[in-house]
Amino acid sequence: MSSETHPHYEIDSIDRRILNILLANARTPFLEIARSLNVSGGTVHQRVDKLKEAGVITGSTLKINCERIGLGVTVLLGIHLHQAQRIDETIQAFKSLPEIVEAYYTTGNYALFIKVHVSSIKAYHRFLVERLQTIDAFRFTESFICLDVPIQRSVNLGHQQLY
Repeated sequence: MSSETHPHYEIDSIDRRILNILLANARTPFLEIARSLNVSGGTVHQRVDKLKEAGVITGSTLKINCERIGLGVTVLLGIHLHQAQRIDETIQAFKSLPEIVEAYYTTGNYALFIKVHVSSIKAYHRFLVERLQTIDAFRFTESFICLDVPIQRSVNLGHQQLY
C-alpha cells in the first residue's frame, strides 16, 4: 500500500497502545505486549504486520548518544540555493557527506534545512568550508549551533487526536 493510494490509516485504541509500547522500546517482545494489553500474541503480530503494510510503521531504530562517541556538536543549517531546480542535485551531494544525518525540504526562508553531527566547532568549520560550501548550488548557508536538546521524543499517540 502506498501512501498516495491510502494517505490515512485509521488506528484504533489497541493499535495506539501497541505503537506506544514499541515507541518506548522497539525490542519489546510481542508476547509481552500481548500480556500487557490482554490480547493474544497472534493479535499483536497481525496488527504490527498490518501497520507495517499500511506504512504506519516504517522501521525500528536505535538511539545513539552522539556526545558519548565523540560527536558532541550538532548544527542545524538553513540553505539557500541559487536555483530551486538544483535541489535534487544538492540532495544527492548531501548523501555522500556522513556528517549530515537529516535533511528537510522547507517553506520560508530556506529551501533546505539539514542536521549535522561533528566532533567540535573546529571540525564543523572544516566541514563547512572544505566540503559543504564546495557544493556550487548554494547561494548561502546559515548555521545554528545546538546548545542543548530540551525535548527529544517520538510522536505520542496516547492523548493525541488523529485526523
